[in-house]
Amino acid sequence: MRILIANDDGYLAPGLAALAAAVADLGQVQVIAPEQNASGTSNALTLNRPLQIFEAAPGGAQTGFRFVNGTPSDTVHLALTGVLDQRPDLVLSGINQGANMGDDTLYSGTVAAAMEGFLFGVPAIAFSQVEKGWQHLEAAARTARALVQQLLCDGLPAEPFLLNVNIPNRADADQLPRRVTRLGRRHASSPVIRQVNPRGETIYWIGPAGDARDAGDGTDFHATSQGAVSITPLQVDLTHHAGLAGWADRLGGGAG
Repeated sequence: MRILIANDDGYLAPGLAALAAAVADLGQVQVIAPEQNASGTSNALTLNRPLQIFEAAPGGAQTGFRFVNGTPSDTVHLALTGVLDQRPDLVLSGINQGANMGDDTLYSGTVAAAMEGFLFGVPAIAFSQVEKGWQHLEAAARTARALVQQLLCDGLPAEPFLLNVNIPNRADADQLPRRVTRLGRRHASSPVIRQVNPRGETIYWIGPAGDARDAGDGTDFHATSQGAVSITPLQVDLTHHAGLAGWADRLGGGAG
């Protein structure tokens, strides 16, 4: 079993080291991650400059890791299109510091790294802790390992899959029930934060994410709030299938 691991918090992130250590004996593990924190970069690929891959300095948890001066999607794209000698059987991303639920998945570099593997036909899983701060990270790593181990023992499905997993920050996270969920929805983001820098120029910070507005039974928000691990199967098709016929009537032409 060949496993590629990436993330969006950067190659020095504790969550990356914890995930790599947790699955180290489940296969041949290679780690290629961004050089810096790239949270919120979604599926961006770097097309305006060349990329480089570096070996992490020996010593510490990052020994043997490689990092790319690019985005999370860059790391997996490079790995699958020319850096790795053999195609991985599984792509893992994370463990992210903070939830990737509901609308977050559209912005998430953690999910994007996993999705890049899925786009190339490789099964992929994104792992996140619900709260920031890395509290009970080892329990989250055990949870990730148990899920990967179960999938390997059962045999990976014939078709590639993309799973988004959110783990409560609890010491007993690996003992919590698992719930297969759908994505919830958030309210619109808070307003931008306007400041003046030392040069007297106006600068802006993106505001905090909005609160959950669809957090009902069956959603990822609901599952984690009830002390369960949320597992959401994702797909890439953004087509509004139910609206095809209506738009064809409105704008002319048949629905394809």
